[in-house]
Amino acid sequence: MVKIAPSILSADFSRLGEEVRRVESAGADWVHVDVMDGMFVPNLTFGPTVIKHVRPYTQLPFDVHLMIVKPERYLKQFAEAGADLITVHVEASDQVRQSLDTVHVLGKGAGLSVNPETAFERAVPYLEQLELLLVMSVRPGFGGQSFMPDVMPKVREACRLKEENGYRYEIEVDGGINRHTAKICVEAGASVLVAGNALFGLADMGAEMSIWKGYEKVNSGNAL
Repeated sequence: MVKIAPSILSADFSRLGEEVRRVESAGADWVHVDVMDGMFVPNLTFGPTVIKHVRPYTQLPFDVHLMIVKPERYLKQFAEAGADLITVHVEASDQVRQSLDTVHVLGKGAGLSVNPETAFERAVPYLEQLELLLVMSVRPGFGGQSFMPDVMPKVREACRLKEENGYRYEIEVDGGINRHTAKICVEAGASVLVAGNALFGLADMGAEMSIWKGYEKVNSGNAL
């Protein structure tokens, strides 16, 4: 079944703990935490201290997406703060393999993210190390952007390589996800969907997530 990871970037920051509890009670699978440094992307958001203080409000896994330059500098801090999965960007560091190894040493799941304009081939050398591959379907930095369907070949290729090689990673898509685009992603092979505005703006996000979880992959994916 498809996993849903609501992004707390769209939550009410004045009551973040309550919002995380709301996500869990609505039936979410993970909590997605977007960390931005104002350098890799033109926005600032959460740091390890915020994650540490929100962590007691839920038992759900924290899916921490580091949109920061040289993420290797902060992996230990985010792991200690309560991250369960830590995702770094292939574009953000020249120490990608070492960063993924460090995440594993810290006892956490390792993720790698690819921006829309980045060739999927840049991620291929690291696939065997991953618990999570995050395909960005908007340019990272801000919520509320429109979905970019032209990244779906990356999802299909990731699905094909996973099946051919027995890799273990989940395929996550983040950006512009709603009822319509969620279906497109799942049919292409995505197994985790990140959404912010499309869920937090609803009185009953649980009912909406149930619809998305009912979507099914339609094929095994095609090469790029």
